[in-house]
Amino acid sequence: MEPAMPDSRSETDEEEEAPMSNPDPGPGPRVLPEELSKNVEFLECESSAEGGSCSVYLVGTAHVSNESCKEVQAIITYLKPQVVFLELCPSRVSILNPQTLQVPTMSEMIDMWKSKRMNMFGIIYSWFLAKVADKLETFPGAEFRVAFEEARSYGAKVILGDRPIQITLRRTWGKMSRWHRMKFIFYTLFQAVCLPSAEELNKLLAELENVDMLTLMIQELSKEFPSLMETLVHERDLYMSASLLKFAKEHSSVVAVMGKGHLQGVKKHWNQPIEGKHLMEVPAKSEGTSNMKILAYLGVAGVAIASGIYLISKR
Repeated sequence: MEPAMPDSRSETDEEEEAPMSNPDPGPGPRVLPEELSKNVEFLECESSAEGGSCSVYLVGTAHVSNESCKEVQAIITYLKPQVVFLELCPSRVSILNPQTLQVPTMSEMIDMWKSKRMNMFGIIYSWFLAKVADKLETFPGAEFRVAFEEARSYGAKVILGDRPIQITLRRTWGKMSRWHRMKFIFYTLFQAVCLPSAEELNKLLAELENVDMLTLMIQELSKEFPSLMETLVHERDLYMSASLLKFAKEHSSVVAVMGKGHLQGVKKHWNQPIEGKHLMEVPAKSEGTSNMKILAYLGVAGVAIASGIYLISKR
C-alpha cells in the first residue's frame, strides 16, 4: 500500500488532511533535553483538542546540514507530536522522496525541454541542486524528508504549510524592475559558475553549521536586490505563522520544521491577526517575458544558495 501523502495548503487556500492516526503524547507541554532545545522556539495557543491548548515547537534548521537532520529526527522521536508541520508546499513534495545525486547532462536537459516533460525552471533548478548535492553529499532540504519519515513511523499527521512556491516566485519577479530582472539573471548565472570546490564548500558549511544557509544567501543577494527579503522571507513568515496557527488550534502538539531564518518572524506574528489575501495575490503575466521569468527562478529558488556561499566565502 502506498504511504499517505502529507497534508498541505493549496493555492486556493484549501486543505485536505492525510488519513493518518493521531498519536496522543499526553496533555501539557513537554520539556526538551538541553541538547535538543538549542534550535527550538516554544509557542502555545488555545485549541479545540483535549486539554484546551496546543504546544508548538519551532525547530530551526540549516537546510544543508547533516546535524540538522539528526536533530530533527531526535526531537520528533522524543516528542511524538500529533502533527509535523514542514516548510514545504505541494509543488515541492518531491523533496520528501529519496534523492538521487545525479547531475543531468546538457543533452539530457535539452531533451527534457523539447519533450516538455519539465519547464525551464524545473530543469535548471534540478540541475543546480544536483550539482550542490553532488559536492556536499547532502541534498538541500533533507531534514524535511527525515521529519516526514519519522512522522510516518508512528502515524503522525504531516502538514505542508508553506506558501505555494509559484506564488512566491511570481511575487518576487513582479516586485523587480526590468533592469533588476536582467541584472539578476546574469548575476546569478555568473555566481553559479563560481561555485566553490567541494572542499571549500564543506569547510564553509562547517564554519556556519548553526546558520540557516538559504536565508543567509538571500540576505547576501538582497544587498543587490532589496525586494528579495520581503517576498522570500518576511511574507512567508506571515503565511506560515497563520497556517501553523490554524492547525495548532485543532491539535494538542505540533513540531514545525523550518529554516532558522524563519523562526523569529513566525514567532513575532504568532497569534496575531494576519490578512492572508494579499499574500496570495500575483501580478498579471506579461507577454514575451515568461522564459526570462523562468530563468530568473533559477536564481530565486536555487542559485541563491550558490551565490550566497560564494559571496560569503569572499568576505
